[in-house]
Amino acid sequence: MAMLRQQYIGGFQRGMPAAPDGTCAGSASGEAGHAESAAAASRHASPAICSGVCHGTLGELLQGPYEHDGELHIGLISLPVRKYSWVHFTPGEAGDIDVELAGKDKCRRAIELYLRHYGKRLPAGRWSHDSELLLGKGMASSTADLVATIRCLDRIFGLHSPAPVIAALLREIERSDSVFLDTHALYLSGRQEIVRAFDAPVRLHACYIDEGGTVETEKVAHPLLAHYQRNLPAYRHNLDRAIDAFARHDLRRICECSTRSAELAQGVIAKRHFEVLLERQRDFAADGIVVAHTGSLLGYLFIARPDPARMGELSSFFRGLGHQCRFAETGL
Repeated sequence: MAMLRQQYIGGFQRGMPAAPDGTCAGSASGEAGHAESAAAASRHASPAICSGVCHGTLGELLQGPYEHDGELHIGLISLPVRKYSWVHFTPGEAGDIDVELAGKDKCRRAIELYLRHYGKRLPAGRWSHDSELLLGKGMASSTADLVATIRCLDRIFGLHSPAPVIAALLREIERSDSVFLDTHALYLSGRQEIVRAFDAPVRLHACYIDEGGTVETEKVAHPLLAHYQRNLPAYRHNLDRAIDAFARHDLRRICECSTRSAELAQGVIAKRHFEVLLERQRDFAADGIVVAHTGSLLGYLFIARPDPARMGELSSFFRGLGHQCRFAETGL
């Protein structure tokens, strides 16, 4: 791991306190931090719980090829959604990480890498977790779990892991999403590399469905790249338009680029209902279509929030397709 220090102290060993009195260190430092910790301890009989939170995504506004060092990589501009993953750690309580994070092998790997990087040992305590993000659907649930874990560890040790460190940790674990950033960005998921960040906030509203089934992202990387190679001119054109639209904060064009990206993706991981959504888009005054390119979600994008009457029309339409729709606000 080029960006990470190789010193490893303790791994999953326990016993070193994370903060005075076994409370979360948070971001406080020095005497002020100790005073705050002491005050918190006096107010609460139980140990402070350290928590990390990370938002997920509602698919991508764009996913396609990006040429880097003479090679094609999977590039994406994710669509952040206001749904979250949580990871909690209660210091001082008897716990069993094998039980508490059962089925969360990647989170356990993130803990191991984090401790190795910072030269820390985990104090005694108990883990717990929760998530609003659907697994294998294109909501970045796995990456959000990892980032929430890292942020929880930051709370335990009173640290702040910058984006390059988080990216380096993720690089050791999986092809990831850009959910650790506080802005939209063109991001290379395999390299965990930010190509370009877009500072202007993009707030959109979505009405979406889950067509069912799951997609394992790692297994579709090669078919995706082969599809990209066959359609390079179309993908390049859409990427150029999307970058320009973000630079101009042109929400309508951003939605158009999202629709085009979804259309191009039909050639590799097709959505069953994409054509009917495209056909009915004007009927609902939708500004675009969004999909989880390597997932099972698709739906409409709106610049303005649909009113109750329009929400009812959309609900009837999607119910007629055999699905219950969901509404969500997107953006950071």
